[in-house]
Amino acid sequence: MTTNRLATLLNGRLPLIDGGYGWLLQERGLPPGDVAESWNLTNPEAIRSLHEEYAAAGATILSTNTFGGTRARLAMNGLEDQVAEVNRLGAALAREVADAHGILVAGDVGPSGELLEPLGTLTPQDAQEMFAEQLRALVAGGIDLVLVETMSDLGEAKAAIAAARAVAPELPIIATLSFDTNLRTMMGVDPASAVRELGAAGADAVGANCGRGPEEMMTIATQLIAARGDEDVLVIAQSNAGLPHLEGGEFVYTVDPAGMAEHAVALRSLGVDVVGSCCGSTAEHTASMARALRGTPITSRG
Repeated sequence: MTTNRLATLLNGRLPLIDGGYGWLLQERGLPPGDVAESWNLTNPEAIRSLHEEYAAAGATILSTNTFGGTRARLAMNGLEDQVAEVNRLGAALAREVADAHGILVAGDVGPSGELLEPLGTLTPQDAQEMFAEQLRALVAGGIDLVLVETMSDLGEAKAAIAAARAVAPELPIIATLSFDTNLRTMMGVDPASAVRELGAAGADAVGANCGRGPEEMMTIATQLIAARGDEDVLVIAQSNAGLPHLEGGEFVYTVDPAGMAEHAVALRSLGVDVVGSCCGSTAEHTASMARALRGTPITSRG
């Protein structure tokens, strides 16, 4: 029997995390230059509504709208004195919707935007405390697990994991990195190193998010699974819905809901434990993925 805390928490639920947030909020009126997290304070109904769409679509894990919720990221928009409120409200909004659907809430922790020593001035200790500040508020808002996502530096990811283990040692931790076309992160980390080092650091699930689309994600997921070996670490994959292209004056992503559904089934067949989506995805993509993962036939449109 597995001792993996995330597997235990899922407890037979469909292992499907939600999709994009920031780009959808921009489409729904988030002013240019404003950060998505500010709407936790000023337009909570928009955040609640998006959570509800993903929950109704079949996601079993909702991500809080707190990707840029560290003090360093919020300071870029003059919100550094509202770290606790932004994150607590972000968690509480997701918690309200999740409770109505009997699903889970992941406290979303993204990169700080700062570089760690020796490339920058941020020390590992300062990074851990910055993430801990955010996580204390997320825990107060009622999260079930921690999602450390879109990282490129193993040192920063490890600082966030260490903060989660210190602030909420009982909560499972997911850690994902974003890999480019060379199958490396911006800081040169490869998938095998990610799963080995972040698993050893205490992550219950390790994987990839964002990127260029499903085809590339399949290659990355294959490497993650091979590197995991027999370790009790889950693998997670959340691909973008392809890449955006200009169509009629608007940016449109290239992979439709049916295509993401096919991708979700392929990932699970490969051995990926938890699937989801990222930029360019909507609740329609999640609904199609949920139907496919439950065995509903998939009809592709291209």
